[in-house]
Amino acid sequence: MSATQEMPYFIKPSKNLSADEKRAAYEQAVLGIDANLMEESNIILKMATINCILKTYLPYFYWVGFYIVNDGKLSVGPYQGTLGCLHIDFSKGVCGRAAREEKTQLVQDVHALDQGTAHIACDPNSQSEIVVPVFGKNKNLIAVFDVDSTIKNSFDEVDQDFLEAILEKHFQV
Repeated sequence: MSATQEMPYFIKPSKNLSADEKRAAYEQAVLGIDANLMEESNIILKMATINCILKTYLPYFYWVGFYIVNDGKLSVGPYQGTLGCLHIDFSKGVCGRAAREEKTQLVQDVHALDQGTAHIACDPNSQSEIVVPVFGKNKNLIAVFDVDSTIKNSFDEVDQDFLEAILEKHFQV
Protein backbone atom coordinates (compact mmCIF):
# COMPACT_ATOMS: atom_id res chain seq x y z
CA MET A 1 0.00 0.00 0.00
CA SER A 2 1.42 3.37 -0.89
CA ALA A 3 0.95 6.55 1.09
CA THR A 4 -1.28 9.20 -0.45
CA GLN A 5 -1.52 12.92 0.16
CA GLU A 6 -5.23 12.73 1.01
CA MET A 7 -5.85 12.57 4.74
CA PRO A 8 -7.97 9.57 5.79
CA TYR A 9 -11.51 10.36 6.90
CA PHE A 10 -10.91 9.04 10.42
CA ILE A 11 -7.84 11.17 11.13
CA LYS A 12 -8.03 14.79 12.22
CA PRO A 13 -5.37 17.24 11.06
CA SER A 14 -2.98 18.44 13.74
CA LYS A 15 -3.58 21.55 15.82
CA ASN A 16 -0.57 23.15 17.51
CA LEU A 17 -0.67 24.44 21.08
CA SER A 18 1.10 27.34 22.76
CA ALA A 19 3.88 26.42 25.20
CA ASP A 20 1.57 26.94 28.19
CA GLU A 21 -1.26 24.93 26.61
CA LYS A 22 1.22 22.19 25.76
CA ARG A 23 2.52 21.96 29.35
CA ALA A 24 -1.04 21.86 30.72
CA ALA A 25 -2.03 19.13 28.26
CA TYR A 26 1.03 17.04 29.16
CA GLU A 27 0.35 17.48 32.88
CA GLN A 28 -3.18 16.11 32.38
CA ALA A 29 -1.90 13.28 30.19
CA VAL A 30 0.74 12.32 32.77
CA LEU A 31 -1.97 12.04 35.45
CA GLY A 32 -3.94 9.67 33.22
CA ILE A 33 -0.90 7.63 32.22
CA ASP A 34 0.32 7.28 35.80
CA ALA A 35 -3.15 6.33 37.11
CA ASN A 36 -3.66 3.68 34.42
CA LEU A 37 -0.16 2.20 34.55
CA MET A 38 0.41 2.31 38.31
CA GLU A 39 0.56 -1.48 38.74
CA GLU A 40 1.04 -2.48 35.07
CA SER A 41 4.03 -4.54 33.99
CA ASN A 42 3.00 -5.68 30.49
CA ILE A 43 5.06 -3.70 27.97
CA ILE A 44 2.45 -3.87 25.16
CA LEU A 45 -0.32 -2.61 27.44
CA LYS A 46 1.95 0.22 28.57
CA MET A 47 2.71 1.21 24.98
CA ALA A 48 -0.94 1.10 23.88
CA THR A 49 -2.08 3.14 26.90
CA ILE A 50 0.62 5.80 26.48
CA ASN A 51 -0.31 6.17 22.78
CA CYS A 52 -4.01 6.49 23.51
CA ILE A 53 -3.71 9.02 26.32
CA LEU A 54 -1.13 11.22 24.60
CA LYS A 55 -3.09 11.28 21.32
CA THR A 56 -6.22 12.18 23.32
CA TYR A 57 -4.65 15.16 25.11
CA LEU A 58 -2.24 16.51 22.47
CA PRO A 59 -4.10 17.60 19.31
CA TYR A 60 -0.94 17.98 17.22
CA PHE A 61 -0.17 14.25 17.56
CA TYR A 62 -1.18 12.95 14.11
CA TRP A 63 0.64 9.61 14.37
CA VAL A 64 1.94 8.23 17.66
CA GLY A 65 3.52 4.87 18.30
CA PHE A 66 6.37 2.60 19.16
CA TYR A 67 8.88 0.81 16.95
CA ILE A 68 10.26 -2.15 18.88
CA VAL A 69 13.86 -3.36 18.54
CA ASN A 70 13.60 -6.75 16.82
CA ASP A 71 16.45 -8.72 15.25
CA GLY A 72 18.67 -5.67 14.75
CA LYS A 73 16.00 -3.43 13.27
CA LEU A 74 12.84 -1.63 14.33
CA SER A 75 9.45 -3.26 13.85
CA VAL A 76 6.18 -1.40 14.27
CA GLY A 77 4.53 -1.96 17.63
CA PRO A 78 1.42 -0.42 19.16
CA TYR A 79 0.44 2.85 17.47
CA GLN A 80 -2.47 5.14 16.64
CA GLY A 81 -2.80 6.79 13.24
CA THR A 82 -2.43 5.82 9.62
CA LEU A 83 -0.47 2.78 8.48
CA GLY A 84 3.07 2.84 9.84
CA CYS A 85 6.19 1.44 8.21
CA LEU A 86 6.42 -2.22 9.19
CA HIS A 87 10.22 -2.39 9.53
CA ILE A 88 12.90 0.29 9.73
CA ASP A 89 16.64 -0.34 9.57
CA PHE A 90 18.79 1.48 12.11
CA SER A 91 20.53 3.08 9.12
CA LYS A 92 17.34 4.73 7.77
CA GLY A 93 15.08 7.58 8.75
CA VAL A 94 14.62 9.59 11.90
CA CYS A 95 13.58 6.50 13.89
CA GLY A 96 16.69 4.64 12.78
CA ARG A 97 18.89 7.59 13.76
CA ALA A 98 17.24 7.82 17.21
CA ALA A 99 17.89 4.10 17.72
CA ARG A 100 21.44 4.25 16.36
CA GLU A 101 22.46 7.32 18.37
CA GLU A 102 20.20 6.53 21.36
CA LYS A 103 19.25 10.23 21.45
CA THR A 104 15.98 12.08 20.98
CA GLN A 105 15.52 13.51 17.48
CA LEU A 106 13.51 16.71 16.88
CA VAL A 107 12.70 17.44 13.24
CA GLN A 108 10.84 20.65 12.40
CA ASP A 109 10.38 19.87 8.68
CA VAL A 110 10.68 16.23 7.66
CA HIS A 111 10.46 17.11 3.96
CA ALA A 112 13.70 19.09 4.24
CA LEU A 113 15.53 15.82 4.97
CA ASP A 114 16.91 13.49 2.31
CA GLN A 115 13.92 11.26 1.54
CA GLY A 116 14.53 7.52 1.77
CA THR A 117 17.64 7.80 3.90
CA ALA A 118 17.36 10.60 6.51
CA HIS A 119 13.55 10.41 6.43
CA ILE A 120 11.16 7.62 5.47
CA ALA A 121 7.82 8.96 4.26
CA CYS A 122 5.37 6.42 5.65
CA ASP A 123 2.67 9.10 5.38
CA PRO A 124 3.17 12.24 3.25
CA ASN A 125 0.84 14.20 5.56
CA SER A 126 3.51 14.18 8.26
CA GLN A 127 5.39 17.48 8.41
CA SER A 128 7.34 17.39 11.69
CA GLU A 129 8.43 14.65 14.03
CA ILE A 130 9.96 13.75 17.39
CA VAL A 131 11.49 10.34 18.08
CA VAL A 132 12.55 9.34 21.59
CA PRO A 133 14.62 6.24 22.39
CA VAL A 134 13.00 3.92 24.94
CA PHE A 135 15.24 2.08 27.37
CA GLY A 136 14.35 -0.96 29.47
CA LYS A 137 15.24 -1.94 33.02
CA ASN A 138 18.87 -2.63 32.16
CA LYS A 139 19.12 0.68 30.27
CA ASN A 140 19.20 -1.24 26.98
CA LEU A 141 17.35 0.14 23.95
CA ILE A 142 14.01 -1.67 23.60
CA ALA A 143 12.13 0.67 21.23
CA VAL A 144 11.76 4.17 19.88
CA PHE A 145 8.69 6.31 20.44
CA ASP A 146 7.69 8.19 17.28
CA VAL A 147 5.26 11.12 17.01
CA ASP A 148 4.36 12.93 13.79
CA SER A 149 2.35 16.11 13.19
CA THR A 150 0.72 17.42 10.01
CA ILE A 151 2.13 20.86 10.88
CA LYS A 152 5.77 21.96 10.67
CA ASN A 153 7.52 23.03 13.88
CA SER A 154 5.12 21.18 16.20
CA PHE A 155 7.71 19.69 18.55
CA ASP A 156 10.16 21.34 20.91
CA GLU A 157 11.99 20.93 24.21
CA VAL A 158 8.68 20.83 26.13
CA ASP A 159 7.73 17.69 24.20
CA GLN A 160 11.20 16.24 24.62
CA ASP A 161 11.26 16.79 28.38
CA PHE A 162 7.79 15.36 29.01
CA LEU A 163 8.15 12.39 26.66
CA GLU A 164 11.57 11.40 27.96
CA ALA A 165 10.25 11.55 31.54
CA ILE A 166 7.12 9.52 30.75
CA LEU A 167 9.07 6.82 28.93
CA GLU A 168 11.78 6.59 31.58
CA LYS A 169 9.22 6.32 34.37
CA HIS A 170 7.19 3.55 32.74
CA PHE A 171 9.84 1.42 31.02
CA GLN A 172 12.91 1.57 33.28
CA VAL A 173 11.11 0.07 36.28
